[in-house]
Amino acid sequence: MSVRVRFAPSPTGFVHIGSLRTALYNYLYARKNDGKYILRIEDTDQNRFVEGAIEGMLQAMEWAGVNHDEGVVIKDGAPVEIGEYGPYVQSHRLEIYQEKIKTLLESGHAYYCFCSKERIDEIREAQKAAGEMPKYDGHCKGLSAEEVEAKKAAGEAYVIRLKLPANTDIEFNDIVRGKVVVNTNDMDDQVLIKSDGFPTYHFAVVVDDNSMGITHVIRGEEWLISTPKHVYLYQAFGWNAPQYVHLPNILNADKKKLSKRQGDVAVEDFMKKGYLPEALVNYIALVGWSPEDNQEIFSMKELEEKFSLERVSKSGGVFDVNKLNWVNAHYIKESSDDKITDLAIPHLIAAGYITEAEAQEKYQWLKEMVSVLKEKLSYIAEIVDHVGIFFKTEIKAEDEEAAEILKFEHMAVLLDAFVVKVSAVEEIDDDFGKKALKEIQKETGFKGPQLFKPIRVAITGNSHGPDINKIIKVLGKQNLLSRIEYVKTNLI
Repeated sequence: MSVRVRFAPSPTGFVHIGSLRTALYNYLYARKNDGKYILRIEDTDQNRFVEGAIEGMLQAMEWAGVNHDEGVVIKDGAPVEIGEYGPYVQSHRLEIYQEKIKTLLESGHAYYCFCSKERIDEIREAQKAAGEMPKYDGHCKGLSAEEVEAKKAAGEAYVIRLKLPANTDIEFNDIVRGKVVVNTNDMDDQVLIKSDGFPTYHFAVVVDDNSMGITHVIRGEEWLISTPKHVYLYQAFGWNAPQYVHLPNILNADKKKLSKRQGDVAVEDFMKKGYLPEALVNYIALVGWSPEDNQEIFSMKELEEKFSLERVSKSGGVFDVNKLNWVNAHYIKESSDDKITDLAIPHLIAAGYITEAEAQEKYQWLKEMVSVLKEKLSYIAEIVDHVGIFFKTEIKAEDEEAAEILKFEHMAVLLDAFVVKVSAVEEIDDDFGKKALKEIQKETGFKGPQLFKPIRVAITGNSHGPDINKIIKVLGKQNLLSRIEYVKTNLI
């Protein structure tokens, strides 16, 4: 049987970084095994539905390059479904669930429950107080067909529950966790159909996975506790259960489950800050999975070739922003100046450094500036923290060392010599800085830090920074002259 896996998010808001990893592992497993990767929308909880969440999720996945073979896609701005196993949106499958629940009711594997929410809450509170596991007490399990029909005829609200057998071991094998055994005495008669007629997650997921031919269910470990119910449902229907794989949680630095309270956890947050998709995917792949060697930088193609479920860890993986930044910085350095410039421009506009018109007019100059700064970037939005040296008109000492350098006795001599060199050319080219500084060294006798640092401080205000030759080129003739004039007039 060919491999078929699925990612089945609920449209309840932003895409959590853990959801991206779940989708990625499903995608990689499908590609590694020449299988199919399906995206299904689980929207049976209509109260939690967030408008635009489906579109946002699909855009995030497309941005990350985690593309599915079947399911919901955006076409002409609206969600549509592709594939032979649809519908791929649960709210479009209600007739299927109604048909399947009849099968379980007729076989005696499910029953109607007319208990009010108040009664169930009271039972659970009493069980908690007694130190017992809170679960439904089976009050309606023994109702006769006649009693059920009478209650339905009277208009009483009901749900439909799974009828578990007493004291029976349910077992399954998990690729990450190994053999898992749970006794039905420690399980609840799960609600399968809610009072509004919609299926619960637990019922819909089994029906959907079976009808879509899913061979491997790869999902977060929070679903491990529910899996025995799913396994029993497969048995009740007489279906073969898929292979289960429960992934470890992604943790924060405190080894607690990653949540928005600790900072960025949404894929959209990382997109807005200017993380590159290939970097985020590369890093996320390694949070919970390790390759056989110590390789850290992976293209998507390499991940497809090397990924294996057997090397997924049991313990949670820590999300280390510093490590992500290291990976992202690598990809920024490897990217073309054009690509990084295009990504940087919206951030420069938002920060007020340039207008949209200037972004076009000064594109070549912006690209030269980016080529100087991209070595310093962990993510694109950081560029606004570094571009000040190219946009400011007044120079000031930005650190103590710079302030001390401005006091050098030979400062004026160097600046006068530098002005002569700058004034003598029509335009500053790539080689100008190196050539001019070499000539000034010969003429004045100053060399090394005694030469480079005073010039750097005079034109940037900083004692350290990017390659000075590149800075000189990007600043250009007029900027260099006006800055040196300002320093000579106001600072030395």
